Amino acid sequence: MVDFVLVGSLLTVIFIAIIQLALVLHVRNTLIDAAGSGARYASLADRGPADARSRTEALISMALSERYARNVSVDRTTHRGTETVEVNVVAPLPVIGLIGPTGVVEVSGHAAVPD
Repeated sequence: MVDFVLVGSLLTVIFIAIIQLALVLHVRNTLIDAAGSGARYASLADRGPADARSRTEALISMALSERYARNVSVDRTTHRGTETVEVNVVAPLPVIGLIGPTGVVEVSGHAAVPD
């Protein structure tokens, strides 16, 4: 009986940790995709940084939640002589219950601006 409780609790903790890892990776990948899509949208001829920000926020809100889209910034930078649009997203890490990582995840997406 004691062995069953010990092994069962260990397997439960491992299972919850795997679910937590999958959730964090899902959120991270979704944020990376939204940031890249927003940067590509801003690199179009008739679009600008405000369009990239609103596009990124809309994609994140639809896929995850509005609380993940609260901190989106857009900058124009130069990378190796090429002008680029950079979209940065800072969002909280999702947590299951009382266990799991705390803090934020920061991702960015880039797109070259055509001449």
